[in-house]
Amino acid sequence: MPKLAVFPKAYMQALCKDGSMQLAEWISLAASLNVDGLEWYAGFLEMHDEKNWPTFRRMVEDHGMSIPMMCCSPDFTHPDPNFRSNEIEKQQRWIDMTHALGGQYCRVLSGQNRPALSKQEGIRLAASCIKSCLPYAKERGINLIIENHYKDDFWKYPEFAQRMEVFCSLINEIQDSSFGVNYDPSNTYLAGEDPIELLERVADRVFTMHASDRFLLSGSIEDLRREESGSEGYVKRLSHGEIGKGLNDYDAIFRILKDAGFDGWISIEDGVDGFDQLVRSVAFLKKKLEDYWPST
Repeated sequence: MPKLAVFPKAYMQALCKDGSMQLAEWISLAASLNVDGLEWYAGFLEMHDEKNWPTFRRMVEDHGMSIPMMCCSPDFTHPDPNFRSNEIEKQQRWIDMTHALGGQYCRVLSGQNRPALSKQEGIRLAASCIKSCLPYAKERGINLIIENHYKDDFWKYPEFAQRMEVFCSLINEIQDSSFGVNYDPSNTYLAGEDPIELLERVADRVFTMHASDRFLLSGSIEDLRREESGSEGYVKRLSHGEIGKGLNDYDAIFRILKDAGFDGWISIEDGVDGFDQLVRSVAFLKKKLEDYWPST
């Protein structure tokens, strides 16, 4: 059966920007959910000092959990080669961080969809950078996972490989057994596309998954896409919400993943409307996993 992790979606500002929450608080809070692990974020303030890395691994393990996944956001589509080289160095440090925490999966992205960046050039730049990181990851027993992403919380432009056609073209450029997909069904809606169609195209390469549900507070997806370019973070029309209450068809998703032999980690991105919401989302997913991967 796949294992469940949680991600502190509701606490990113507190853990990454203003320091109003300590990682020890989040770890203790997450432990009450009785999940298998925590997805980590490379930008946590307390992770800047490498001396802290083994401390947090022990802290999580003392609560009976592990840290299987690292969420980080390399920007590999910048036109400046020196910028890209620096991003590769940052990715290598995040791989080291994942290894030190006992993780198995470290995220990569394509990069920002800057004005005037062509599909061909963006794929070339992103694929080259990711390929250059793979040997470093393999030496440390880490798999690189690329997410069909919408937009990093702290980016100006949305993800270059947001669209299905571009995303699939990029992953097809990188045929390596230690490179796979972190599938996020919610993000596909933001490209105006069908998450089930995407999953059917990439199911055999899915290593991990983000579980969330997504809602538009007003307007349409077309309105959102007109507004997204050039504004830092998520636009105001966009909202995460309780899993099982939104647009995603988790029965179809889990059926496809089960048929593809998926047995990886599912990380829950939820709780933005309160911790009780995260509790309900965990319960929903535990029930679904039992339905599709019943205990023997």
